[in-house]
Amino acid sequence: MKLKVGTTAAVAGAFAAGIIVGPLVAAWAQGAGDGGRAETYRLLQLFGDVFARVRAEYVEPVQDRDLVENAVNGMLTGLDPHSAYLNPRNFRDMQVQTRGEFGGLGIEVTQEGGYIRVISPIDETPAARAGIRPGDFITHLNGNSTQGMTLQEAVDQMRGERGTSIRLTVRREGEQRPLEISITRDVIRPQVVRFRLEGGDIAYIRITSFNEQTEVNLRRAMTTLRQQAGGNLRGVVLDLRNNPGGLLDQAVQVTDDLLDQGEIVSTRARRPEDAQRWNARAGDITQGLPMVVLINGGSASASEIVAGALQDHRRAVVLGTRSFGKGSVQTVMPLGGNNGAIRLTTARYYTPSGRSIQATGIEPDFEVRATRQDAQTAAAAPTRDREQDLRRSLRAEGANTPAPPTVTLPPLNLPASITERVQNQPPEGWPALDITKPETDFQLQQGLSLVRAMAANPQRRAQR
Repeated sequence: MKLKVGTTAAVAGAFAAGIIVGPLVAAWAQGAGDGGRAETYRLLQLFGDVFARVRAEYVEPVQDRDLVENAVNGMLTGLDPHSAYLNPRNFRDMQVQTRGEFGGLGIEVTQEGGYIRVISPIDETPAARAGIRPGDFITHLNGNSTQGMTLQEAVDQMRGERGTSIRLTVRREGEQRPLEISITRDVIRPQVVRFRLEGGDIAYIRITSFNEQTEVNLRRAMTTLRQQAGGNLRGVVLDLRNNPGGLLDQAVQVTDDLLDQGEIVSTRARRPEDAQRWNARAGDITQGLPMVVLINGGSASASEIVAGALQDHRRAVVLGTRSFGKGSVQTVMPLGGNNGAIRLTTARYYTPSGRSIQATGIEPDFEVRATRQDAQTAAAAPTRDREQDLRRSLRAEGANTPAPPTVTLPPLNLPASITERVQNQPPEGWPALDITKPETDFQLQQGLSLVRAMAANPQRRAQR
């Protein structure tokens, strides 16, 4: 990755002293014509002038580092919802998190409309136990409005020592008044792969995020479930609902585990030569068992890569509701001199068939809503809870990226006797969802019914 690092503070200081750093500015303007280079000089001089004025005239003394970090963060957050500056502490926290352990509430958030919106709570964390839900807006932290906070500032406030508490004010669709929720922080060690046998013969595997432990734990889960079933497994339900994503290489490895061959995902960047493509190697750890993948609006990024690849290859049937639609690649670029790192959007994801995930998401093969209320509100007032609704979100196409082609996937080749049994919403009187009682999870029950029917279908078995 060609990147000039460790120079921003020095440049700002030079401007504050009235010095133009010619060679560096010329490097930034490289490739532009004379008019473009002159404009670059002018804009960088503007930055230096503002920096000097604030440094000298602001009502209270300010630190140069704070000014520069705020400027850098503003530059990045102004691009799209996922680019940001990571100061040294945040960079260290991110590295710890991807290793599978971090401190805080256990909540994945983004920024929308000036407030903090929940993408998903992580299973069995303080946020999940307190009842935080995907789509909740966090309007206040300990009584202080999140309006005007950067996403990083809000995250910093939600992190803290184990045993300390924080009060969240939450605005939730369907609730007339804001909710006040107090949460005690803890060390978050998410169990990223959970599994159990359903009915003695169906492997249920839930992946909650993609960190460095995900693929190893998926393999362990399949080995354990085969042993528990005595070799009599008949199908797999892979649950990616409310999975906010994570590491690209883990998404690729997980998909590779479930495919025998074919493309997994490709990325396209600003320069054509930076495009990348990943392909599966031989070896399906499920040995071709029929599979259903569950997704919803909280399934984002890496989980969309997995669902999209399995759907394109018709390796699995996707059931649930449309996914979040985060199809952009963020590259973390460390900065020299203990200056942290930047998280920069550098490419878009594409499924094997050439579909863009960005701002579109994965449409399930069978739309199945979690509750009847969802069906009623979807018709009356669709919720704004996906990538396409975020401010400055990328489109599926860009200046150097043509619009992806319209793709029609091959038919599922499932008989009507199977497809007709899938219901798109719970019947009247279906019990309220209780995460401790799988029988109340309508989407899961539909997935189990479907995979059992696929396993019993001779035509489906012959196609494997």
